[in-house]
Amino acid sequence: MTAATIAVRPAAPEDVALILRFVRELAEYEREPDAVAATVPMLHEALFGAKPHAEAVIAEADGVPQGFALFFHNFSTWTGRPGLYLEDLYVTDAARGKGLGKALLRHLAGVALDRGCARFEWSVLDWNTPAVEFYRAMGAQGMDEWTVQRVTGEALERLAGRA
Repeated sequence: MTAATIAVRPAAPEDVALILRFVRELAEYEREPDAVAATVPMLHEALFGAKPHAEAVIAEADGVPQGFALFFHNFSTWTGRPGLYLEDLYVTDAARGKGLGKALLRHLAGVALDRGCARFEWSVLDWNTPAVEFYRAMGAQGMDEWTVQRVTGEALERLAGRA
């Protein structure tokens, strides 16, 4: 059996429905199948609208889309340089173990270097041992002394003084 030909390409507007399908599959994998509120028009605007908020790339095996990564820039005041933040990385169950995840990470690491980023970072659920082990094998280090803080919904409205 020959290895699949793997390619990573920028997402195009016609990929938005595919990206949303992958997002829903990722949510299912992460045990939150009902948490996805995004729609095709919302993702299209976020990725390809007048003021894009994020970018995405598609991973293909033998020309068939099997995964994606969605990312955006953040900024480090300490380094004085931008960073690349990986919001989602997903490879279909059938394509796992074939090198697509590694190809996506390598591609984004190259994007980060090409754009002068000081960091390439992301979050991973602590129970997702296969992902944590994969990321460690790629050279990632856990930032265990940091915890994510989040304000959403009514709490966000209260914090903004709008509730």
